[in-house]
Amino acid sequence: MVGKRHASGEISAKLAQATELAAKGKTQREISKALGVSIMTYHRWKKLINSPGDSTRHGDPGETPGIQLANPNDASATETIQRLELENSQLRRLVTDMLLDKLKLESELRARQEAQLRRPGKR
Repeated sequence: MVGKRHASGEISAKLAQATELAAKGKTQREISKALGVSIMTYHRWKKLINSPGDSTRHGDPGETPGIQLANPNDASATETIQRLELENSQLRRLVTDMLLDKLKLESELRARQEAQLRRPGKR
């Protein structure tokens, strides 16, 4: 199924209408139904309008969309980055430990199954 393409002016008009509906307390489902688009399209449009910079830019592969630091030299931003890097390294170690445990358990299970196959009469 091929989706309908909307002109940028039409998107702006529909987003203005959506803002009015949201001010009246309508849910996102009701708003998207009134606009005649899916909820995902509505979210995509909002993201395009709210994103800083060019809307045609898709971002760098390693870049997290929507997260931008006001000043990269800011002390709180540096602390946040350091905290996130520490948390990331801890999570990586945790996942590695879990994978090693899984491999150990799988090898033990394989050894038990091989032992049972060698002695089919005894259980």
